[in-house]
Amino acid sequence: MNYMFNLARALITTALFTFTTLVLMIWCVQALAAGTVKIGLNYPVSGPYWIIGLSQNSAATIAVEEINAGGGILGNQIELVKRNSKSKTDVTTKNVNDMIDREKVKMIFGGASSAVAVTAGKICQEKGIPFFGTLTYSNTTTGTEARRHVFRECNNAWMSAKVLSDYLKSNFAGKTYFYVTADYSWGHSTEKSIRTFSNTSDKTAHKGVLTPFPGAKVTDFLMALKQAQDAKPDVLVLVLFGKDMEKALKLAAKWRMKETMQIVVPNLTLSMAEGAGPEIMEGVIGSVPWCWQVPYKYDYAQGKAFVEKFAKKFKRYPSSAAASAYTIVYEYKAAVERAGTFDSPAVIRALEGHSYKRLKDTQTWRDFDHQSVQSVYAVKCKAPADVKKDPYKLDYFDIINTISGEEAAHTREEWEAVRIAAGKHIMLERLPGE
Repeated sequence: MNYMFNLARALITTALFTFTTLVLMIWCVQALAAGTVKIGLNYPVSGPYWIIGLSQNSAATIAVEEINAGGGILGNQIELVKRNSKSKTDVTTKNVNDMIDREKVKMIFGGASSAVAVTAGKICQEKGIPFFGTLTYSNTTTGTEARRHVFRECNNAWMSAKVLSDYLKSNFAGKTYFYVTADYSWGHSTEKSIRTFSNTSDKTAHKGVLTPFPGAKVTDFLMALKQAQDAKPDVLVLVLFGKDMEKALKLAAKWRMKETMQIVVPNLTLSMAEGAGPEIMEGVIGSVPWCWQVPYKYDYAQGKAFVEKFAKKFKRYPSSAAASAYTIVYEYKAAVERAGTFDSPAVIRALEGHSYKRLKDTQTWRDFDHQSVQSVYAVKCKAPADVKKDPYKLDYFDIINTISGEEAAHTREEWEAVRIAAGKHIMLERLPGE
């Protein structure tokens, strides 16, 4: 009897051991198969756009945490590889090459300067890695510098000008303008777009001045604003960004220029408004591809959830750059899963022409230029009392106009005309096998 009992116990123990070993082996195989996929974030930690970079990093971190908690991408956990661009093209060149060649990232995103985005996109094209621009408003990014491996999630200067022009033409038709413009790709294309849609292309009647970028000093803004003051325009357009915009706007307020001129900042962000402060921002007009008020005004559930999670984690609201970074990580995941592979050509084809809805209404990765066609918003900054009564003192924007992506974006004919004028082909590069 004891013999039979001991035999049964031995058999059960052996079976349990075999089963446990098998489970552990399966788990190990799955763990090894899952692995890790690296994606690269090239963003400014220092320089004039550092606070915009911080918001991108914060939102990207949330997206990665969420996706990893849900099983990753095709079973692979995401590792976020980060580099400080300093908003400089030479630094970006080193960063992007290092992330691709040494870190073996499968995708790169980021940027708070169009020059940086164009530089990153060119390298990614050469090395066959998808690049997504989070904040790059120059028309060139998906215009003359459009590439098969490059996608832009935010709007461009043309789209910003379109949504602003409705308000400007209604309220300042026949008035004189003066432009203070950052001397680089974004500044040039933004000024040109605003001039086109506000009927102020005559530079004799509507003067302007360029300021250095990067590296503009307070004396540069003093000289530029002195010229604007002497011209006595009805509308002062500050085609400046980040800390440069804040510095110039503070000087303009100190000189009481807001009392005689409507100030327009074509591309606004929450961090820029916060940096200048509510008293200085009051009444300033600009455009955004997204702001935290959008999902509440138009009842977008996922957008509201993102705002609330971001606010709980960081004790502030997300900016448009944060929303773009968050969206890009999720859009890359979705494209890889549609393609069933991390292979770049397959992922690119899965993106082209694809429509998505995340933090706002529907957007589309347009197939011929890879611009995310989307609604854009004109905003006017609220009175200081309204800003300050918000829990985070960040309720800056009142949405005064919106137009659809189809209304705002270049048509294909317009885009092709720009490409032809620049001596560029109207078809983007072929992928392997095409």
